[in-house]
Amino acid sequence: MNSLKRLIAAALCLMISPFPALSQQAASGHAGQIKALIPAATRNAKTAKVRDDLDWNDLLKTEKSGRVRAGLTDGSILSVGSNSELRVVQHDAASQQTSLEMDFGKVRSKVVKITQPNGKFEMKTPNAVIGVVGTDFYVGYEANRTTVICYSGQVTVTPLGSAKIVRNSGQSGSDGSIAVAAGQMVIIGTEIPPGGFQSNPTPPEVLQASMADTNLPDGPPPVPHPHLVRNLIIGLGAAATGWAVGITQLHSSGGVPATAGCQPNPKTGVCP
Repeated sequence: MNSLKRLIAAALCLMISPFPALSQQAASGHAGQIKALIPAATRNAKTAKVRDDLDWNDLLKTEKSGRVRAGLTDGSILSVGSNSELRVVQHDAASQQTSLEMDFGKVRSKVVKITQPNGKFEMKTPNAVIGVVGTDFYVGYEANRTTVICYSGQVTVTPLGSAKIVRNSGQSGSDGSIAVAAGQMVIIGTEIPPGGFQSNPTPPEVLQASMADTNLPDGPPPVPHPHLVRNLIIGLGAAATGWAVGITQLHSSGGVPATAGCQPNPKTGVCP
């Protein structure tokens, strides 16, 4: 009887044991890869490198001089600016379930279109949540303010807790969310400015500045070949020397260059 119980217990252990492993694997699934960066940047507090894999719950952090561009497995692109911290909480390309968290900094997201019925792409800051269905947008968080700028498509911004709308050029909904279309901007903060929130269109310079803050080149600028630099210097030097000689000749002949081997006419003083 005891042998039978032990056999049954062993069988149950074999049946149950794979599930925790599968759950752990799902909780740390592959999310994407780092495509480009400018030091200094880290992934999970370790120096980040191009082609590093990104997994669920990975934390990307950039210093003052650092930036990171990451590609997610569904084709979406995240461009993280300097002095930023972004966590990839979840990204499942098959079900199109993506959740990101930004504690501070700036990030531009180019998101592929959501086609799954329950798909979502969501980014959270300490005082707002941003949801998209496929678009190109910017999120910045600094000094208790979340700034959302939409470049194309549409995003939905919902203040969290006691956060308030500081600026809004989008369309407010009855549920407290704001629909932000291309060229529009929303700022969520802790206090409404005197006179109420602003609803002015997004200035072009603000759009350009947000793009520049998250732009990242594909690689380092090309370094000129040393021989090309040397030849350029030699060429410039030769040109300068020839120019100086010509000026000297012009001055020495009263504006007419002297002719080598010339025998001036004794009466006129001019070369024949």
